[in-house]
Amino acid sequence: MRLLLVGHGRMGRLVEALAPAHGFELAGVLDHASNEGGRGVTAELCAGVPVAIDFSTADATLASAPRLAALGVSLVVGTTGWQAGESELRQAVARSSVGAVVAANFSVGANVLEALSATAGRLLAGAEGFGAYIHEAHHGAKKDAPSGTALALRRALEAGGYPRPVDVSSTRAGSIPGTHTLGFDAPAETLELVHRVRDRATFAHGALQAARWVIGRRGWFTMRDVLMLGSFASPGEVASE
Repeated sequence: MRLLLVGHGRMGRLVEALAPAHGFELAGVLDHASNEGGRGVTAELCAGVPVAIDFSTADATLASAPRLAALGVSLVVGTTGWQAGESELRQAVARSSVGAVVAANFSVGANVLEALSATAGRLLAGAEGFGAYIHEAHHGAKKDAPSGTALALRRALEAGGYPRPVDVSSTRAGSIPGTHTLGFDAPAETLELVHRVRDRATFAHGALQAARWVIGRRGWFTMRDVLMLGSFASPGEVASE
């Protein structure tokens, strides 16, 4: 299977290195120099390419993804920070014959944590003594704060029925691959759910798993669909089914 990469930074290079182990042959790489404004997305480049993985920038995703979808290339999008343009991208996918897996985090553990967040929100909705907080820590070069994963945890918590404010905080330092903590504090006890990444390769493996899964499917999906974790609709979110 042929695979197109959009973005060739830290994550893009990891995907490139691991792609053969997932049965993919690299069809091409679109980076900032070759794809300014989405100009690198051409019919010639996309011929015979069933799927693209995008770990680029918000602007590059919004410029490239609709063009890829129009050319029949399914999408796996790991870029964050572009959600203000989500409606347009959803419409582009809906007009096409492709599928899109969109996720802030492609690791199995982080997606299980998101599912557990919805359950925790339901179980603690009536426990007024428990206040919720989310903290995430990443390397100093990560631009968006809070992370897309932290925001997804908050949406899941609210979708589960948690009715009180949720404090979200961020740390940017050094080379931290990624740590997310969902906590609940009450006068006499504290409950914490923590996910720590030790190797960024887990994100690349997850994205490649999603790329194999989405080929031949149509519609808008998340890693919950890929991992068969079930779905829950967050405020302002349409469930992928």
